Amino acid sequence: EVNDIVNALTEKISGAAIEVPRVLVPRLLESAYEECLAYELTATNLAFDRQMPLPVIYKTVRLDCGYRLDFLVEQKVVVELKAIESLQPIHEAQLLTYLKLGNWPVGLIINFNVPVLKKGIKRMVHNLK
Repeated sequence: EVNDIVNALTEKISGAAIEVPRVLVPRLLESAYEECLAYELTATNLAFDRQMPLPVIYKTVRLDCGYRLDFLVEQKVVVELKAIESLQPIHEAQLLTYLKLGNWPVGLIINFNVPVLKKGIKRMVHNLK
C-alpha cells in the first residue's frame, strides 16, 4: 500500500538525516548538510534527485519560476533542508506548495540547526491515499 511505502521511506530518510549531525560539527551552512545527506541517502540505497527544478504549469505553458527541490527521494518524498534558528509557517507553506505543484504525497522539512535532530524534522502530507 502507498501509505506503508511512504511511511517506510520517510523513516529511512529521517534515519539518514539523523546520522549527519552525529558526525558533523554544529552550525554549518545548509549546503554542507545537503552534501552529507546525499552521501547518507546513497549509502541507504535510496534513489534521489537533488536540486531538482520544479516548473509551474500555467494553462498549457511550463514556466521556470526558480523553484528547486533540495531532494526528491524515490519520486515520492520531497525533502527540504534548513539550517535556521526555527521553522516558520512560511517554510511549511513552501513545502506544501512543492507537494501540490508536483502532486507528491509527503514531504519533510529537516532543520539541522537544533540540538536534537529528531525535533527538527517536520513531516507534511498532501493527497496521501
